[in-house]
Amino acid sequence: MDLVLFDLDNTLLDGDSDFEWAQFLIAVGVLDKEVYEARNLDFYDQYKAGTLDIHEFLDFQLAPLARHPRAQLDAWHAEFMRERILPMIGRPARALVDRHLGSGALVAIVTATNSFVTGPIAREFGIPHLVATVPAQEDGCFTGKPRGLPAFKAGKIARVDAWLEGLGLYMGSFDKRWFYSDSHNDLPLLEQVDAPIAVDPDPTLESVATERGWPVISLRSTEQ
Repeated sequence: MDLVLFDLDNTLLDGDSDFEWAQFLIAVGVLDKEVYEARNLDFYDQYKAGTLDIHEFLDFQLAPLARHPRAQLDAWHAEFMRERILPMIGRPARALVDRHLGSGALVAIVTATNSFVTGPIAREFGIPHLVATVPAQEDGCFTGKPRGLPAFKAGKIARVDAWLEGLGLYMGSFDKRWFYSDSHNDLPLLEQVDAPIAVDPDPTLESVATERGWPVISLRSTEQ
């Protein structure tokens, strides 16, 4: 059996769900545009540059979850899925996921974006497992803080290892281990698998992939 791991943002999605969630909340008037838009853009630029302080970002990103009832958050998320996420999912991404699922592989999305935002997206793809940053809850309400280690950079390795341990497995349990990602932030996990695939990569990852002979593919074209 193979292990197949997918990054989500700018990999399976033609866009970034974390960034778009904040932009959506601004658009519907939940967050103040003047206060939040510049910070959201700044954090996104830091992520692309590889300088993001994940804990500072999570303080920003998770705080709105603590201010509203879960039913209201779920209603906003359903609208967010329709308006922002479904247009980001192309046929090539769906086909690639379906091919791996059909092969009998153990398939998961591994993403730094929190599980409230990404859980419905994983279900839309039919992917049964999600390894994501977890927003903490108390009595069914979000606290505005993460629970445990964020699934970011080397944290993705730790979170994947813990997930596999919970299934009675480890990285060595598989015939082949795949990881698809667009981002140089994912180099720690890409270096842990025997089939690293660069998907529409950022310039740094593209350079590393070319140097190391890793496949580079695009999910933005129906030709894939």
